[in-house]
Amino acid sequence: MKKIMLVGRSGSGKTTLTQALKGQEITYHKTQYINRYDVVIDTPGEYIETKMLGGALALYAYEADLVGLLLSATEPFSLYNPNITSLVNREVIGIITQADRPGANPALARRWLEIAGCRSIFIVNPETGEGIGELFSHLKEEGDLLPWEKQDKTKIKTTKNKENI
Repeated sequence: MKKIMLVGRSGSGKTTLTQALKGQEITYHKTQYINRYDVVIDTPGEYIETKMLGGALALYAYEADLVGLLLSATEPFSLYNPNITSLVNREVIGIITQADRPGANPALARRWLEIAGCRSIFIVNPETGEGIGELFSHLKEEGDLLPWEKQDKTKIKTTKNKENI
């Protein structure tokens, strides 16, 4: 599985998405520092909100296979400059969150991510699981099994073992 670094404003859903990708129960907690997991690097929102910390994001991007720019569909503006993706020599994807919230405008969020330079854009809802499968499929490398494929394979083994008894 490709390692993804999640970047976005505080409250955009980076930690919630991290929990969903790891198959954990969704609970809110504020990310205070960069958290590195097997396939996710979760960054605090202040790193993108504060220009002085932007260099740290560029350095951490080298530890990832791709970067995910998160943007809530409820945002009144985008923090991402036009063609910001050119600053990182990794694939950069756009991830739209909170598209189901009142006043959300996912089409505008998509346009802002396109202007930032994202070619692949996903709309996700970690609470319902919407869009998580498509994102997993994008992170999948040849030979990887997605979490639900692993589960299905286990069920098949268990069924075959029971038949042999």
